[in-house]
Amino acid sequence: MGIKDSFQQLGTAKKIMELQRQLAAEKVEVEEEGIRVVVRGDQKIEKIEIDGREEKKLTALINKAIQEAQMVAASKLREMGGGLDGLLGK
Repeated sequence: MGIKDSFQQLGTAKKIMELQRQLAAEKVEVEEEGIRVVVRGDQKIEKIEIDGREEKKLTALINKAIQEAQMVAASKLREMGGGLDGLLGK
């Protein structure tokens, strides 16, 4: 890998970090039958309310489960040939 490739990867990493920051700032809110859920664009649950009461333990538990599922998915992608690089044919 040459220096040009290193700079290209650095630029790509910076773009990914900026996209992650932008996604974290986006929020989607859904409310139905007394239950309100707020999810950030980076797929993290920000808040769960049931009948007006915030359920912090439930929010933390769901976020933990999502994180563990993402780790399993990332591991499987790496096994298939290098994560996103493998999927993109690089």
